[in-house]
Amino acid sequence: MGSSTQNGVGVSELAGKTALVTGATAGIGRAVAARLAEHGAEVVVHGRDARRGAELVSAIAERGSRARFVAADLANAEDVERLAAEAGEVDILVNNAGVYEFTSTPGTSTGSFDRHLAINTRAPFQLVAALAPGMVKRGHGAIVNVSSTAATSVAPVGAAYGASKAALETLTRYWATEFGGAGIRVNGVASGPVRTPGTEPLLAAYADTMDQVNARGRIGDPEEIADVVLFLVEGRSSYVNGTVVAVHGGERSSLPG
Repeated sequence: MGSSTQNGVGVSELAGKTALVTGATAGIGRAVAARLAEHGAEVVVHGRDARRGAELVSAIAERGSRARFVAADLANAEDVERLAAEAGEVDILVNNAGVYEFTSTPGTSTGSFDRHLAINTRAPFQLVAALAPGMVKRGHGAIVNVSSTAATSVAPVGAAYGASKAALETLTRYWATEFGGAGIRVNGVASGPVRTPGTEPLLAAYADTMDQVNARGRIGDPEEIADVVLFLVEGRSSYVNGTVVAVHGGERSSLPG
């Protein structure tokens, strides 16, 4: 489906639709917000940093699209409810915001564990509970949950993060069943390692090995995740529902090349 032409002017199927993207002021979220705006959506930019939010809104406006910023702390349940209320009616919800601490289980405090679940799992649950009924009433909508390969690929550290993302993937399948009959599609994107400001310390610590973790032989870029999110909210993916798309460059073989 994508874009069409009307009187010589490019027209996107996302024109007239509103998208809420959480964690949109940096990394994958910023790329997703920019891509959806580029394809016609009015974007509600969520984040905690008002300066970065204003900068993104301005950048989107300079490209001829519309956006507005709403600040909220997703670790605070009441703040999540306020975010949903201020976002208003949305046609597209991208649950992208997340927190990750790659620590051992003994080294993970109960506060850190609770924060992982609050931001990575509970906040998406609250936003879907608040916004999906409006989508159902209007008869259309798309929800994309940004997960991680950590949900299915284990490591010696990061159990809290992996558990919170595994829960999000389970919710994705439940919501696809719960709302699919009403015209709402719910899918996920399981991202592999991506080069963002937030992941730079990790990538630097394992600089010699990170480019060898997948079959592509390199770390991904935020825009590559954004392109998959765009596909999942457009009509091109109209028969895709309840699926978590792995975007990680492909698994390496355990056998020698």
